[in-house]
Amino acid sequence: MANDGLFGVHGAALAVRSQRMGVLASNIANASTPGYKARDIDFSAAMRSIDAGGTSEAAIDQATLYRVPLQPSQDGNTVELATEQTAFAENAVAYQTTLSFLNGRISTITRALRGE
Repeated sequence: MANDGLFGVHGAALAVRSQRMGVLASNIANASTPGYKARDIDFSAAMRSIDAGGTSEAAIDQATLYRVPLQPSQDGNTVELATEQTAFAENAVAYQTTLSFLNGRISTITRALRGE
């Protein structure tokens, strides 16, 4: 899937970034939940697994790790809001960039089919 001739790595990257967005949003939503353990998806590890022939779901499962907090809280919650918000914003920009590449590819194919 990652080396698909039509979309290249962008299709798989979009799937991983989308899942990561959900994980980060869940961390932010549970910032004040006692005992909640923040998680994150290692994008590079997930993409390496997909390139090696794995499925997106298996790659994401393997690349999902618990985040180690810089300053642990008394209630066992490992969410650090500033870290999560920064990671979410960076992932959102990368997601939008990947989406732009895919839209460009689709636009090129559409123009070619129309004979433009």
